[in-house]
Amino acid sequence: MKRIRLNFFMLFDTHCHLQFQAFKEDRDDAIARSLARGMILNVVGTQKDTSRAAVALAETYDGMYATIGTHPIHLFPTHVDEEETSFQSREEDFDEAYYETLARSKKVVAVGETGIDLYHLPKDKPKEDVLAKQRDVFLKHAAFAQKHNLALVIHCRDAHDELIQTLKSTVNGQLSMLIRGVVHCFSSNWTHAEQYLDLGLYLGFTGVITFPAKKTNPQVQENLLEVVRRMPLDRILVETDSPYLAPQAYRGKRCEPWMVEETVKKIAEICGVSPAKIEEQTTNNARALFLKGE
Repeated sequence: MKRIRLNFFMLFDTHCHLQFQAFKEDRDDAIARSLARGMILNVVGTQKDTSRAAVALAETYDGMYATIGTHPIHLFPTHVDEEETSFQSREEDFDEAYYETLARSKKVVAVGETGIDLYHLPKDKPKEDVLAKQRDVFLKHAAFAQKHNLALVIHCRDAHDELIQTLKSTVNGQLSMLIRGVVHCFSSNWTHAEQYLDLGLYLGFTGVITFPAKKTNPQVQENLLEVVRRMPLDRILVETDSPYLAPQAYRGKRCEPWMVEETVKKIAEICGVSPAKIEEQTTNNARALFLKGE
């Protein structure tokens, strides 16, 4: 196992994709830059191949863990075309037998990313059919996480009302479980945030909170910063979603896990506390969720 730590762990990037092709040419160097800062990294899978690669990386490096699962955009062939990426998703279901094998690794700490995404919709499928399948697969992930005593990493885009409804029906006894996890890359408003918090979930914040408000719709960013301001500190996680969503100071560059420092600084500024306090609190929060106090 490669040990690159130079100091004590102080920052925990709870959501990165170091196994993605964006790091193909210099993956080890990118990892070294983050681990040399004394970080813990959670490498998150999005389908079978990337989940297997996440586990392989986590088992190679000290200070690195893995999350395994099927992203909702991979449940149907879907064309994804955004500022930082463009690809055709490959249709894939949640293969429980396959993930059972991966879950044997001691480095696997969570299941996901899974959830509901109504932003990327296949053109040839009714929205209702897509939503039904996404809900079904999400609940399979939730049951799998409970079975293996793992956290759940939840993706949500343009579907917070649908996701909250699904979570509430689950907690009320549909599967006789309580969800233990995080809503990754939270970017909605306090109304949604409060409901997630009431369900016992953490919220993960990325470099998006450092972006300037869009002139065409500044309220979206104002709503997000209000959430950060009102958040209980013991329920905040920080993440990069690298190679995507580089903070404003590095906008236009490939995002790397160490850039989570910018997110920590912004949270500290908004909450009126020191960056050191946010570093310590968010790392403790992440340890409590993913490492069970390890």
